Amino acid sequence: MRVLTIAGLAAIVAVAGCKKTGDREYEVEKPVVGTQTDTIHTPDVDVGMQKDTLTVPDVDVKKKKVEVNVPDVDVQKPSEKDTN
Repeated sequence: MRVLTIAGLAAIVAVAGCKKTGDREYEVEKPVVGTQTDTIHTPDVDVGMQKDTLTVPDVDVKKKKVEVNVPDVDVQKPSEKDTN
């Protein structure tokens, strides 16, 4: 339980030691003997769209007639005499 409390306190202190000083710029205090302040510059990320050209292959499909064997089934209904 003590370890969890100490870890939670350390996380609060770490977040509290940060402050924004400008656009994409933060000032962070490091725990040393005393404190030391460093400035961290975050990266600038631009996300956008650009056009690109793709080469797609041209596929020609040729049709040809092929003969195949298909089963021929004749079904004969039973006559009235056969059912009685």
